[in-house]
Amino acid sequence: MPTLRTYIKTSTLMSQEIKQLQPTAVWENFYSLTQIPRPSKHEERITAFMKSFGESLGLETIVDEVGNVIIRKPATPGYEDRMGIVLQGHLDMVPQCNSDLNFDFLTQPIDAYVDGEWVRARGTTLGADNGIGVAAAMAVLQSKTLCHGPIEALFTIDEETGMTGAIHLSPKALKGRILMNLDSETEGELYVGCAGGLDATITIPYTEEPSRKEGARISIAGLKGGHSGMDIILGRGNSIKILMRIANHLEDLDVRLVSLTGGSLRNAIPREAVATFALPDGKYAELAKRVETLAAAIRHELALVDEGLTITCEKASPSGTMLSQASHRAVVRSLLVCPNGVVRMSDAMPGLVETSSNLASVELGGGTVVGKCLLRSSVDSGKEALGEQICAAVALAGGRCELTNGYPGWNPNMESSILKTMREVYSKEYGKEPKVMAIHAGLECGILGGSYPHMDMISFGPTIMSPHSPDERVKVDTVGKFWDYLCKVLAQAPKCTGCCK
Repeated sequence: MPTLRTYIKTSTLMSQEIKQLQPTAVWENFYSLTQIPRPSKHEERITAFMKSFGESLGLETIVDEVGNVIIRKPATPGYEDRMGIVLQGHLDMVPQCNSDLNFDFLTQPIDAYVDGEWVRARGTTLGADNGIGVAAAMAVLQSKTLCHGPIEALFTIDEETGMTGAIHLSPKALKGRILMNLDSETEGELYVGCAGGLDATITIPYTEEPSRKEGARISIAGLKGGHSGMDIILGRGNSIKILMRIANHLEDLDVRLVSLTGGSLRNAIPREAVATFALPDGKYAELAKRVETLAAAIRHELALVDEGLTITCEKASPSGTMLSQASHRAVVRSLLVCPNGVVRMSDAMPGLVETSSNLASVELGGGTVVGKCLLRSSVDSGKEALGEQICAAVALAGGRCELTNGYPGWNPNMESSILKTMREVYSKEYGKEPKVMAIHAGLECGILGGSYPHMDMISFGPTIMSPHSPDERVKVDTVGKFWDYLCKVLAQAPKCTGCCK
């Protein structure tokens, strides 16, 4: 297994390549971020780093009660009449790594490297979501040559697992009139709307009995996973759903769950799952043959979107207890019918997912099976109806479902002044119109818009592929274009009217 010493050595070598990329100010800041562990819920070190960063520039720097950081930079002389702009990004990152890698996101730096036209990380998420946006905002704060009006940089915490930073931001914390969220992931696209979200936590009680001696361990691996909002439309495999499909197929053999685990984070499509089953004596050969047949069919179904899928079956020797027959059926059937994937496409914006569900994780132990889902919808009633559907399905199996941490979507404002400016700048500078879109993901704009209803908001960024998975990568040339565009927009930001006074 790779060691911490190996990672530090490799990161040191690769850092020189990253720091030589253009624009250097953005890439140097991004490299600094990769060296600071910052998984969601563990942002203490990155918050302290950002506080020190702002203070080292002699800028007003505020850390609020929950750990959000606000850094203010005065307008360039001659630009005092421009609307104040808030550059917003989140400090945390999704901690995902390949199962064959011994990696500790709480202590180890990200091993980022240049791979042709992309920057990637070895075996883990890269943290370009939202490290590149944060790095660009830092570069604006550092610059002594850019032209811009008053700047506030808002760096929030815990965006990836609940958006608690945005939720708890004081409605009096910001002074700016325009918010530019730097957390989108396709260059050339301007986002003016996003989906809201809702957590569903499924709890299914079970009873146990003494386990049999013969068993089988079935593992699902090799799936691409990805962002449960952005990538849900791709139809990639869900390891938990695949495993429960196989378990249901084996029900007539009277198999019983002994252990079950899969997935980890609500906003990541689960890539791996594993279960141990107790079997009646002499049934392993038949079970293995059935699994092999069904695995071939599932691999064929997913061949174009998840060509790396592996389904393995091996003998196991369970001990202790196994689920009763009734409990086994309740758990398998509940998880099998739990909605997952695209539920409805948008009528208003063709090609956009309106409502979806991600069955993100499952864990068996202590008398209950706990499953966690993230529901998304740009229509609040659609999100709520989906939650009610999951609760009803689980109730049929004697379980319960708790719906929590709901947050609103962001409704488009096509008359936005910053949208008008950004469309004009993009068309003039790059010879084509940017795409104006909504996104099936949870941007903090929806929450911040509730606290600042009169703030003009937009979201954009460079091209980042496969966020929330170890395949995450950012396209190098789009970072340069993103930075160039940001600088030009800041220089041409709308002027203040009476509302700024």
